[in-house]
Amino acid sequence: MPVTEFAPGLFVRDFTPPRALGDYKLVAFDMDSTLINIECVDEIAEAAGRKAEVAAITEAAMRGEITDFKDSLRRRVALLAGVPVSAMEQVYTDRLHINPGVDTFVAACRNAGLKTLLVSGGFTFFSDRVKQRLGLDFARANVLEIEDGHLTGRLVDRPWGDIVDGAEKRRVVLEVCELMGIDPSQAIAVGDGANDLPMMQVAGLSVAFHAKPKVREQAQVSIASGGMERVLTVLR
Repeated sequence: MPVTEFAPGLFVRDFTPPRALGDYKLVAFDMDSTLINIECVDEIAEAAGRKAEVAAITEAAMRGEITDFKDSLRRRVALLAGVPVSAMEQVYTDRLHINPGVDTFVAACRNAGLKTLLVSGGFTFFSDRVKQRLGLDFARANVLEIEDGHLTGRLVDRPWGDIVDGAEKRRVVLEVCELMGIDPSQAIAVGDGANDLPMMQVAGLSVAFHAKPKVREQAQVSIASGGMERVLTVLR
């Protein structure tokens, strides 16, 4: 499909702007490297002395080179066994920052009447705080098992399963749309990795934010430079 450089570093594909932000009713965000600047699992792994090993798996999974996201996450989480909760607190305090333009875009969505959803293959230890910090409406992520103040290297089973992968992200977006009584075409999905593609493919508008090549190639709007608020130049 033809791609238009709508503005420097802002690309539009198969989409005729401008469209009003208020035409949408829901916006779904990935968390790691989308709402926030880090991949939390990689930063936790540093405390275990396994960052390079874990980061290599993360990068391959986000690029779509590893197709079994659940297996890749279980492998990474297993390498975190023994990491103290205090190390995760330090990651949150010292390394986790909200990405540029996120506050502005979230506020614009809220002011336009959209509900906001965080759906992440990351961990509730961080997503719950990011949800509160940004004032988001809904969130779903994975739960790290903790015993005696340390990670066990396992994830906690939830009623819906144990891992938020691409299929679960898609399912959650569709479920929230149904609960809201809206069509998925009224949803926006924002992400950066291959596991975001399933939810981006069912949304009415897909936005790639500093994304992997596979995601940039398929998204309707791709922000390659600057902050997330740049999507507002497409959505009047």
